[in-house]
Amino acid sequence: MDAKTYKRYAAARAKKSPLAKDCAKAFVTGGLICTGGQGLLNLYKTLGLAEQSAGMMVSVTIVFITALLTGFGVFDKIAKHAGAGTVVPITGFANAVTSAAIDNKTEGLILGVGSKIFSIAGPVILYGISAGAVYGVIYWALTTFIL
Repeated sequence: MDAKTYKRYAAARAKKSPLAKDCAKAFVTGGLICTGGQGLLNLYKTLGLAEQSAGMMVSVTIVFITALLTGFGVFDKIAKHAGAGTVVPITGFANAVTSAAIDNKTEGLILGVGSKIFSIAGPVILYGISAGAVYGVIYWALTTFIL
């Protein structure tokens, strides 16, 4: 069987994804995560933190909760049903880092966890920083020489 024939064969037998249902679940889950973050922000501001400090504490809290839920295997169960809704940037990043650490803990703290913890999230950090640097240079050039 050649590649084209196999591709048609596999496509005909593949289970169709309920797109509308999956999108709705992702929308609701992502919205709940963001609503929880807003609730935390309001709580921290009520406790007397300044806007910037409260925002930082929200990020730290969400990363901590995600890492904790990932460690206990709960986050993966939520993600299985919620789909892309759990990939709200900060929760997805925390899950990726924690999962890599858990998967490689048997190889030790240095060669396992230490060297593999950013294997998934590392490219995000690398290209995010690189894109920010390039954008910064372009912005600087435009504002200095053109505008």
